[in-house]
Amino acid sequence: MGTDSHPLDRLAATVDTRRGADPATSWTAQLLARGPAKCAEKFGEEAVEAIIEAVRGDRTRLAAEAADTLYHLLVMLAACEVPLAAVWDELERREAQSGLTEKAARAGSQPE
Repeated sequence: MGTDSHPLDRLAATVDTRRGADPATSWTAQLLARGPAKCAEKFGEEAVEAIIEAVRGDRTRLAAEAADTLYHLLVMLAACEVPLAAVWDELERREAQSGLTEKAARAGSQPE
């Protein structure tokens, strides 16, 4: 997947440019300045909010919360110095196998 070819690539690039911004003027810079643990906490909060909207069946709110979750995922990845390209690479690697096979392969090496 080419750089900047997808909205998530563009958003990841924006997050990256905010890394050096003044935290007083940028929410992204504030989060990044607080470190990976705070970024992970915010990602988790947004994911829970998306789950709540999914359970409620509010499709409009779910779309909004999903967008927030994706943004906070990108901030968390940036805080942990994991480029979005690494996620794309992992997804492409997994395309060649069934989800059940991939899950079984992980079961022996990682807790769920």
